[in-house]
Amino acid sequence: MTVETELFSRPGLELRPGLFYIPAYLDRTAQEALLAELRACLADAPLYIAHMPKIGTPLTVQMSNCGSLGWFTDREKGYRYEARHPLTAQPWPSIPPLAQKAWADLSAYPHPPEACLINYYGAAAKMGLHQDRDETALLAPVVSLSLGDTCLFRFGGQNRKDPTRSIQLKSGDAIVLGGPARLAFHGVDRLLPGSSSLLAEGGRFNLTLRRVNEP
Repeated sequence: MTVETELFSRPGLELRPGLFYIPAYLDRTAQEALLAELRACLADAPLYIAHMPKIGTPLTVQMSNCGSLGWFTDREKGYRYEARHPLTAQPWPSIPPLAQKAWADLSAYPHPPEACLINYYGAAAKMGLHQDRDETALLAPVVSLSLGDTCLFRFGGQNRKDPTRSIQLKSGDAIVLGGPARLAFHGVDRLLPGSSSLLAEGGRFNLTLRRVNEP
């Protein structure tokens, strides 16, 4: 499936058409401020463990969400968006202001994000190659922010068997997947534990901002 989009110039390095890498988008002060906003969100919407559809295997990352919608998966109903936290049954908290600013700075999309998926990676966590394709607003890019330990980020093309490359994403780095890279396969091979002092508990937070529904 090919996703066409308007052409915008975005900052950073274009790793492949539509996939932009913005190193050090957040400086240390901004990282600390975003982390504080994130922890406030998690106080209302605590991390939980989701499960793969059908087989029920737990993901190695812990997750939560903020925004009007939150991405979720379980054995029974599979991948989808929900308006409430699966454990507390409360609406998700609002997207932190600094994350909204990142969307405005980097997405070049005229409508706000509806979802911000929060993934927490412990030292042994990883994420297999996958596409972000549970949204209907595929003209909107995906904006990803890293906080904490460096990870090895792998990306390829729109087919699972396409060749892949990997780069290190450090704390404060951003990634944008849009246009022909909107449905690119991507994942996290592993973390480099102890590579950042930002999180007292160690590990890495990844914030993934998405527009779910077409305006």
